[in-house]
Amino acid sequence: MKILITGGAGYIGSHVVKHLGKRDAYDLTIIDNLSTGHEKAVLYGTLIKCDLSDFWKVRDILTEKKFDAIIHFAASIVVPESVENPLKYFMNNTVNTTNLIQAAIESGIKNFIFSSTAAVYGDVKNNPVKESDPTAPINPYGMSKLMVENILNYASLADPSFCHGILRYFNVAGADVAGQIGQSFPDATHLIKVAAETVLGKRKSISIFGDDFPTKDGTGIRDYIHVDDLADAHCVLLDYMIDKKKSDIFNCGYNKGFSVKEVIETMKKVSGVDFDVKLEARRPGDPAELIADNKKILDSLNWMPKYNDLELICKTALAWERNRRY
Repeated sequence: MKILITGGAGYIGSHVVKHLGKRDAYDLTIIDNLSTGHEKAVLYGTLIKCDLSDFWKVRDILTEKKFDAIIHFAASIVVPESVENPLKYFMNNTVNTTNLIQAAIESGIKNFIFSSTAAVYGDVKNNPVKESDPTAPINPYGMSKLMVENILNYASLADPSFCHGILRYFNVAGADVAGQIGQSFPDATHLIKVAAETVLGKRKSISIFGDDFPTKDGTGIRDYIHVDDLADAHCVLLDYMIDKKKSDIFNCGYNKGFSVKEVIETMKKVSGVDFDVKLEARRPGDPAELIADNKKILDSLNWMPKYNDLELICKTALAWERNRRY
């Protein structure tokens, strides 16, 4: 099968490329503009440097290659930046993805997997949150992703042969357990990566943004999923879509949350380093708590996570940061 992976040189995309590349059944093509991704992270397939805003080039690639499926990661992902620069997010995440969907349909591609986010739920009232719960994003990043979800839904309603799978990520963390690839996003804001950088002295301190949330210790609570488990979820979803020819949405998480303070203490424990922690004001667009109800993906896709362990997640993130290859 011929699979196109956009953003496949990035953090999550590169892990999915590795998982699929180890299977003989797939011929992989990766599109990435390398603005935040890295060529060395692409361990399998053919990499084409291309920006999705170059609609005509993208369409030519799709027409020529005749892909069986697209897995779409390429996006802007920093919540505070989306609040400061919303148009960047709607252009890159919504407009460019709409163009990609149009090109896919025009090229006869019938399977489209979309990298979405738990940010589509907004400041939820009940946790764990289900796929059927209301969506009410509280930041432009989440809204830009929800708009694409709606576009995919309408596209599939208009053409039922065009199937889409949506994965709503919760907090992705950690690194490849084999140590080959990991998170190298510049000026990263992800808590566990920042904590690993602080352990190694790459940052002087780590900040807690708000300790007055209505949670057990006042800090935000998130569901942290290991990136290798998330990559595997894409693989089982692809198999499901090819077999069932059905569109659907799935949460990707562990149905368990940890507070910012708990994560920081866990990183201190696994590293043996007591690093400096500072308290700062809340960031705009941050909900108090967000935990995945993952029953649907467990039951429907028979997805079996292997790395549901906060200490393991922190250890793999730290090992990658200590021995980074790119």
